Amino acid sequence: MPLTQPTQKVETFTLKNNRGSEATLLAWGATLASFKVQLVSGERREVVLGCDSIEDYQKQEAYLGATVGRYANRIKQATISHQGNALSLTANQGVHQLHGADDFSHREWQGEQLADNKVSFTLFSADGTCGYPGNMQARVDYTLDDDNQLIIDYSASVDKTCPVNLTDHSYFNLNAAADSTIKQHQLYIAGDYYLPVDSEGIPQAGLKSVENTGFDFRQAKTIAEDLGKDDDQKLVGGYDHSFLLQPAVIERGEAVARIVADDQSLAMEVYTDKPAIQLYTGNFLAGTPARSGDSYQAHSGLALETQYLPDSPNRPDWPHKSCWLEPGQGYCTQTRYRVYEPNN
Repeated sequence: MPLTQPTQKVETFTLKNNRGSEATLLAWGATLASFKVQLVSGERREVVLGCDSIEDYQKQEAYLGATVGRYANRIKQATISHQGNALSLTANQGVHQLHGADDFSHREWQGEQLADNKVSFTLFSADGTCGYPGNMQARVDYTLDDDNQLIIDYSASVDKTCPVNLTDHSYFNLNAAADSTIKQHQLYIAGDYYLPVDSEGIPQAGLKSVENTGFDFRQAKTIAEDLGKDDDQKLVGGYDHSFLLQPAVIERGEAVARIVADDQSLAMEVYTDKPAIQLYTGNFLAGTPARSGDSYQAHSGLALETQYLPDSPNRPDWPHKSCWLEPGQGYCTQTRYRVYEPNN
């Protein structure tokens, strides 16, 4: 179903590969609006959630398919501290900041089609936007290769020291039925530790071992198996937590996460060079406008957001490299989604 266009047209870009798969990108939020994968059977299956119109994208609050920044995830009290200096950011989730306060996700990027299978988006964020220091130039490139990999390359530069953490906020559902949930998807995550949070999604203590908890996805299991069972899940309605990824898996270039459709007809692997991944099982998707014209239900899709751990600007104790980008340094990171048929 094509997107209904608003009075003020938002640019739409289409990527195609030689296997017949297709991705649709919007300049609004540098958003992945659709990813249709061509199957051996002849079916072209939609694997990401999306809206019916640009207006729906602009009013929905689930960040469907959007690029989020300057800093993905939550920052406690919307305040960052660096070398003894505190800066107040724009709060957009109570007293906290979530996903950069909509700067990247709720603006129109400049898009350029570079090839049939590649598009580039650029954005300028001025000094002080949403409270962040310095001018920032950001770029996101999407490439759809012939292995049905959607490759996302992020790059950025700043002229003042600033925390940077860009990610994709797509929701995936690999089932053929558009009205299904992801509860019976099999999920694997290469993470030995997860980060407990309070009811507002803010980290309180440190990382916790996944051993003997519902957060252990080191052996693939259905999402439903332990959904909502842990006290840490009950605080936020399910899984909405970061996992510290196994460094050796990243270094070897192996998949850090994998999901498989209910009937095992389709699978997707996630590859990244980022140290953490946020699992969100769509606990509060109910009422979000859907591509069908209806609304999604809770758990209609899941997000696997590659990133630094939440509140990293205030947590130098987190066991990964600093999220602070200095002038003259380059921010460069890549995430890949590889979709394939396990039985073909």
